[in-house]
Amino acid sequence: MKAYLLAAGALLAGTPALAQDMAGGDPAVTTGFSGIYIGGAGGYDVQGNDGGSRILFDRNLDGRFNDSVLTGTGGNAFAPGFCGGGATSANAPGQTSANAPALAAGTGCRKDRDSWGYYGRIGFDQQMGAIVVGVVGEFGKTEINDSVSGFSVTPANYVMYRDISWEAGIRARAGFTPNDSTLFYGTFGPGYARINRSFSSSQSTNTFTGRGDRNQFGIQGGGGIEQRIGNNFSIGLEYLYHQYRDDDYRVRVAGPAGTPFTNAANGGTVNGTDLRRSDDKFRWHSMRATAAFRF
Repeated sequence: MKAYLLAAGALLAGTPALAQDMAGGDPAVTTGFSGIYIGGAGGYDVQGNDGGSRILFDRNLDGRFNDSVLTGTGGNAFAPGFCGGGATSANAPGQTSANAPALAAGTGCRKDRDSWGYYGRIGFDQQMGAIVVGVVGEFGKTEINDSVSGFSVTPANYVMYRDISWEAGIRARAGFTPNDSTLFYGTFGPGYARINRSFSSSQSTNTFTGRGDRNQFGIQGGGGIEQRIGNNFSIGLEYLYHQYRDDDYRVRVAGPAGTPFTNAANGGTVNGTDLRRSDDKFRWHSMRATAAFRF
């Protein structure tokens, strides 16, 4: 990640000189940033470290996720633990279960996926001396995904998954141009995204019903550099941080009475147990190139 940001910084530093060479110092080139523009942005999206994520349990369905799921003998049914990724086996990474000693130890957890994002944009800027203010709207998609897994002594895995179907944003921009052709700016505003959630488990004794799918409001913020190229084009590099609250997806685990999730004798109810993620925000970082046609 550090090397990635250093390389991006070097590209940012070299953009104005490259643009000046491409323009050839032509005095007829129109400069300034006032007006409407359309364009696109694309680059690589990276998630933060969520290795401490886990699944939380509401055993008595009181809305508070501070319970432990217990076995029939009173032990912790999720003693093998959790991982901040997608389970690749029924057993926890590096562990076997006393309930199934012949089953191979868990092979690990699949890492969350960092990937590409791509967006279309339209915006308007107004230049006042060396100061530029404006607004930009975007719509697009990122290919990242994020999981958290729990492992029971059964042995079995329980995986909560999420990704982004689409994202929209409208942000203010404010910046400074030292020469009417290079713009250094910051940007901030609300985002709106469709977060897809799903759940899977390697056990089939219980039933699992997810609920709470909806679009989410969030925030976007960052900054970048933009360089005019000729009369109508500009290119740039931009960093953007995305954050969405994601704490309302629930999975109801039901099924036969007497399972750890439906045992009324160990602090639960026969109606089942609700599950949710411990990490209640979906957030990621984008470093991307931009290009625009300015009218």
